[in-house]
Amino acid sequence: MSSKFIVAVALCVAVLSAPAAHAQQFINVLTGGTSGVYYPLGVAIGKIYSDKIPNVKTQVQATKASVENLNLLEQGRGEIAFTLGDSLKAAWEGDAEAGFKTKLTKLRTIGAIYPNYIQIVATADSGIKTLADLKGKTLSVGAPKSGTELNSRAILKAAGMDYNDLGKVEYLPFAESVDLMKNRQLTATLQSAGLGVASLKDLSNSNDIVVVSVPKEIVDKIGPPFVSAIIPANTYKGQDKDVPTAAVVNYLVTSSAVSDDLAYQMTKLVYESLPDLISAHSAARGIKLEDAAMNSPVPLHPGAIRYFKEKGLIK
Repeated sequence: MSSKFIVAVALCVAVLSAPAAHAQQFINVLTGGTSGVYYPLGVAIGKIYSDKIPNVKTQVQATKASVENLNLLEQGRGEIAFTLGDSLKAAWEGDAEAGFKTKLTKLRTIGAIYPNYIQIVATADSGIKTLADLKGKTLSVGAPKSGTELNSRAILKAAGMDYNDLGKVEYLPFAESVDLMKNRQLTATLQSAGLGVASLKDLSNSNDIVVVSVPKEIVDKIGPPFVSAIIPANTYKGQDKDVPTAAVVNYLVTSSAVSDDLAYQMTKLVYESLPDLISAHSAARGIKLEDAAMNSPVPLHPGAIRYFKEKGLIK
């Protein structure tokens, strides 16, 4: 009996002392609304991770995007998240007006990805052709405290307006905004997203639209992280000319609680799986490895630094 007991104890010790790397890890990917760009890219990233990182289980969570994502990361309720650069800066600084009650000190950057374009679209019969024409009209500015909504405030302020100048403000996700426009209950929507966002493609395929420009002088008033950009002609049906606008870089962000090895693998697989991401959404064409380690308002995760050093992007 004693020899059997000794064998049993030895087996238990062997199991309990097995390398931690064999334990299953969990990655929750925090995205945005299902009709935006974050969500399909998040689904693609989740599949890449579950297929290529051993012993990993992934989940993709639809959220209200940037601000909610960053707060969830800080609370330990996600491992990787999409965010706009201005929201990330506000989180690191603890900007209460932007939706951050305290400084979010656990945030760490995986890398820069594609730029979000400020896309202001009105129904053709609304009479809206310029930013000034939005006065007295109904505008959807994105979900409350979302990155899109923060962008809306910044654009209007630079144009000498605020929400009080509008006829009515709706705080709605992309798809719901488009549904109201189709039903003639809303005249315009501001959507901060990658080019070719599904909601605006849907709208332009069923309604005549006007894509409203954001002139360079307005962008210059806001300053970094906003930059001037162009929505190329024919991005949406009926848009036959280039439209000047503003853009803000998106980032993938993680938490300091995520191990260096896991953050390294998450970083590597994003930048070495770009064809898969482009297949999920054309906005991923804007992801450039050479720009990935640049200009984040939050420190890079050590795991990301390891990968970027391997690629010669960081000395």
